[in-house]
Amino acid sequence: MGSVAPQIAELDGSKFNITRSTNLRDVPLPGSPEEMSHSYCTDHMVSVRWTAANGWETPEVKPYGNLSIAPTASCLHYATECFEGMKVYRGYDGKLRLFRPDCNGERLNTSAQRSSLPGFKYDELKKLVAKLMEIDGPRWLPKERTGSFLYIRPTIIGNGPHLGVQVPKEALLYIIAVPWPDPSKLKKEGQTEPSKGLKLFGSTPDTIRAWPGGFGWAKLGANYGPSLQAHGKAQALGFDQILWLFGEDRQVTEAGASNFFIIWHNAETGKLELVTAPLENQLILPGVTRRSVLELVRDRLSENFVGKLAPLDAVERTLTIGEIEKAAKEGRIIESFVSGTAYFITPVAMIRSNDTDISTLGPDGEAAGYAAQIKSWLEVIMFGKEEHDWAYVVEEEKQ
Repeated sequence: MGSVAPQIAELDGSKFNITRSTNLRDVPLPGSPEEMSHSYCTDHMVSVRWTAANGWETPEVKPYGNLSIAPTASCLHYATECFEGMKVYRGYDGKLRLFRPDCNGERLNTSAQRSSLPGFKYDELKKLVAKLMEIDGPRWLPKERTGSFLYIRPTIIGNGPHLGVQVPKEALLYIIAVPWPDPSKLKKEGQTEPSKGLKLFGSTPDTIRAWPGGFGWAKLGANYGPSLQAHGKAQALGFDQILWLFGEDRQVTEAGASNFFIIWHNAETGKLELVTAPLENQLILPGVTRRSVLELVRDRLSENFVGKLAPLDAVERTLTIGEIEKAAKEGRIIESFVSGTAYFITPVAMIRSNDTDISTLGPDGEAAGYAAQIKSWLEVIMFGKEEHDWAYVVEEEKQ
């Protein structure tokens, strides 16, 4: 009789081995140095090993701590690594919620496969995250801190000790959570008045973040490290982020690690449009917030919208920095903003392209209010003021 091939285990977020921390950390106050450090993690982490021979092992919840990794690990040499960014919110009704966690699960699975890491059923990720927040959420987001959140970082790395360019035979999925400052409340050093928005520096032709057939659409560490040099130069000139431009026609793609939107009157029809780069050419990350913005605009800012804001169309298409400059000269720009998990919804005040400064505020130098309205719609879902199937309630342990 022939031997029976071993069954490869799927990722199962319903089973856990749990080891409680006996050295609980002090929870930092909002605005404290610990919160501002982006490195002061909660008491526990989730860890799941994978091997090519056996598949996924039983997930562990264990005290937060350093990883033990071989110097020859694949992730350290060949960038076999991917990650996600998501948040858990303390609602005004006292409940903990994740925002569209299945979207993050889908994207992490896609990113993993792009870097030859093991895939999984996308809805298992929210179970892993929910278990971590079930344990750490009550202490780190106490019910009296309504309207606050933690940043969550699921990561998959190729961690086997096999030197040589090859598909990883071992991997580790781990999840950590960290207090994160509210970007809307941050001020630059020396800033005395509230900022009207971000200042973006248009990338130069010799600096490219993503290209067709590449991996700019996946959330890989390899997309971010090489971009930091240009980001540092932009910051040294007084700008907040790089606006990544691509190709001879200088297509607008992303702003730093965020998706970029502009609202203007169409040059030919005069219709009001919200325009953002498309996904088809794989130059941008398919942001969860981006997706939500487009769906909300199409659902709530259609021709039937009743309110102070004029209806507009949501358009996904290639746009160029030349079009933005022309629209600014013609007074057609209404406002602009970026979206992402870290920056959430943040207005853009100006863009520098070559030696030209382009105002992306309205004709009167102020944003029209669309970004603020979209941000408000998202916040009421995230913080439980509106019942919505985008919000996933986390059951918590009793303290």
